Amino acid sequence: MTSAAPKKRLTTSAMIASFADPGQRTASAPFGHALNRLAEERPEIVGLSADLAKYTDMHVFRDAHPDRFFQMGMAEQALLGAAAGMAEVGLVPFASTYSVFATRRAYDFLCLDIAEPNLNVNVVGALPGLTTGYGPSHQATEDLAILRGCPNLTIVDPCDSVDIEQAVPALAAASGPTYLRLLRGAVPTVLDEYDYRFELGKAAELRTGRDVVLISTGLMTMRALQAAARLEADHVDVAVLHVPTIKPLDTEAILRAARTDRLVVTLENHTLIGGLSESVASTLAYAGVGNRVVPIALPDEFLAAGALPTLHDRYGLSTDAVVAKVKAELGGGKHAPWAADPEPATA
Repeated sequence: MTSAAPKKRLTTSAMIASFADPGQRTASAPFGHALNRLAEERPEIVGLSADLAKYTDMHVFRDAHPDRFFQMGMAEQALLGAAAGMAEVGLVPFASTYSVFATRRAYDFLCLDIAEPNLNVNVVGALPGLTTGYGPSHQATEDLAILRGCPNLTIVDPCDSVDIEQAVPALAAASGPTYLRLLRGAVPTVLDEYDYRFELGKAAELRTGRDVVLISTGLMTMRALQAAARLEADHVDVAVLHVPTIKPLDTEAILRAARTDRLVVTLENHTLIGGLSESVASTLAYAGVGNRVVPIALPDEFLAAGALPTLHDRYGLSTDAVVAKVKAELGGGKHAPWAADPEPATA
């Protein structure tokens, strides 16, 4: 009698920011490399960090351009204030730290030093939403809710390495301030299979489908595409609309997607409150479109610490959880689209 193979132990790296599936294609530090390439073309690009260059992939830029990198130490307010001063004299700063520190700890500096004078400062926030297992002190589950009300601020939530690499030059070219929810380290590469191009302020339909439309942002677009492929095997036709820019929101694309009799589901790596689902719901309500919106999002609570795969299952962000949610909304029983075909009647 053979014993069962021991279950693989989740390592510390899975607690930090590793949400890639086993064997999935990834790119290493796409933000750092994209910023480095941009800096080769634009000498006014500078980088700043608040003692977290390695953990925001800013170390790639730092090592290539040490004379254009500024280490501010653990002082996030000073980080954003210094970035504002640099923008005032014509530089284009990218200021990186963890999302929790950029939003909770330094919001007043972002709002009054950067957004109010409409400066070209690009704030880069790592570990957005549930991309770390280190608990509420590091999980920026409410950063979109905090920042959506800030005037002049553009907010981008990229899906993968392709999104990040294309977003960096677009953010630098934008005239006002931006906030990028950074996926760091080994970042999945997904969107290159969908003839995708990042365009600031625009959503992109990655799949068409007659039964369900998944409106997603950030890493949840990867999960939406995975769920759509699995549901297709169960005879459920699923469309995916990727919304990389949270503000300004592409309301026209959302209205086009929702003005059908399809089930409308939103997916986001953020609390249910103040993020994509409420943005979509308000878009429909203001336009007089009465479609119900089914949200897949994090709960309104402080989340547990642990390994990311376990937490994504627990809080409903895993592909398994997305598939189960869609099936539950469509309804079960023998008449469900994924039910087995009935046996042919006998003579």
